[in-house]
Amino acid sequence: MLLKSKISSLTQALDNANSYAEWVEIGSELDGLNGKDLWKIDDGSDDYNSALIRERLNSLRRFMAENDMPHLARSLREGLYHDLGNMGNPLLYCNAYVGTKKLIEDYVEQVCACLLHICENPIDSMPWQKKLRFFEEIKQSYGQPALMLSGGATLGLFHIGVCKALHEQGLLPQVISGSSAGSLMASMVGTHTDKELVDLYDGDGFYMDAWRFNGLFKGLNGEGFADPRQLEQFARRNIGEYTFEEAYERTGRHINITVSPTTAHQKSRLMNELTSPYVLMWSAALASCAVPVLFPPVTLTARDVDGANRPYLPSERWVDGSVKSDLPRQRLSHLYDVNYFLVSQVNPHIVPFMESDQKRMERKLTSWPLQALRAQLKFQGAGVLEFLRDRAQSEFSRQALGHAATIISQRYYGDVTIAPRRYTGKHYQYVLSNLNREKWIWFRLQGERATWPKIAQIKTHARISQTLRSCIHKLETGRVMGRRIGEKPVLVSSAAEERKPKIQV
Repeated sequence: MLLKSKISSLTQALDNANSYAEWVEIGSELDGLNGKDLWKIDDGSDDYNSALIRERLNSLRRFMAENDMPHLARSLREGLYHDLGNMGNPLLYCNAYVGTKKLIEDYVEQVCACLLHICENPIDSMPWQKKLRFFEEIKQSYGQPALMLSGGATLGLFHIGVCKALHEQGLLPQVISGSSAGSLMASMVGTHTDKELVDLYDGDGFYMDAWRFNGLFKGLNGEGFADPRQLEQFARRNIGEYTFEEAYERTGRHINITVSPTTAHQKSRLMNELTSPYVLMWSAALASCAVPVLFPPVTLTARDVDGANRPYLPSERWVDGSVKSDLPRQRLSHLYDVNYFLVSQVNPHIVPFMESDQKRMERKLTSWPLQALRAQLKFQGAGVLEFLRDRAQSEFSRQALGHAATIISQRYYGDVTIAPRRYTGKHYQYVLSNLNREKWIWFRLQGERATWPKIAQIKTHARISQTLRSCIHKLETGRVMGRRIGEKPVLVSSAAEERKPKIQV
């Protein structure tokens, strides 16, 4: 009875933790009381191929112990895969509060140690240029993670907490996409340096007034029920006057914003430093937030060669990016070798219907009928809406039906999905309201608390990806004792050494 009471008390304290360190301390104690520490050291589970991972781990350890660099490098080059033996299975990270199977953690640790060993030590068969190519090829094949921030109006402040939790653990991906409200949050992260982000997370200097409503007449007249000039001021003051190219050069983060067309012969666009380097980031975010009816469509703004602002594709206007491409997986994969997606999902029409990882991946026979019904309704619903869109008479009807079809058919989950536990009336009350310091902290803390349980799962993939980037950086820029990292040392004589008196022995 005492044990049950203590577990209940700790569970409540875990839900109210105010930092990741506090959350880990409480979660670790709960894992011990619930017997999950024994689960972690037991390799066996139907949720992954423990034999394959153990075999790979033992091979890497043997090659390291024998200093067999050719076989070690070959083993890493041909066998390093981001989801080896299904070790990224979300079910492996739902059993315990902190961490997962020790076998998986040991394997990731060993891989990183092997990569650093090859990078930092001379190998006769791998001169510098060959070694650099070795790491670049592994990085390309292994891939990297991306963070995708959904739409959700003011509820998008949840994303700030997600970014803060990831950033503090060194896990904030370099590739970030955002649509609608997510585009504003992504843009702010993408235009602030790491040092500046610390103040941003606290809300210091943040301009809080995004909403001003036009009234019924202007809304019905097609000008939008909300004032786009107020939202533009919000975007420009919080994001700054940076183009996508300038923002990337400033922070090193690849920010991607989705915008949807208003015409029939255009497709949704993913804007970033590669596809639209001279477009002003606040302009793309403003277009991505232009929810039909609420805001009028937006003409994008770019900077010309003389530094002046000018319309970008003047004949085209753009609206809410979440309508047609809330989470742009395929294009991120193509542009940045992304194969691991973190999704921060706050859309008010999506979150109430989302399932937990355990429920979504349930394999019980009794769950099949409901899963099949959900899949069939999604497929048939999208098909019916597309059928009606093709036969609609007015442009407005075609757009509305097309948007509805894409909302139904989109995939809203990622490899890791971070979402609020539940929405209450308070959340919906805040959807279209301006901020204050109290709301900022309230939303941010929800984002942090939802992210902390996912840290172990994210770290399993991110550690290897980060180690690969670190090795490439060292090889490209590092010097040790006058040599390139990973090459044999050479004698270096300086003018000062030459001037020293020579001692005769």
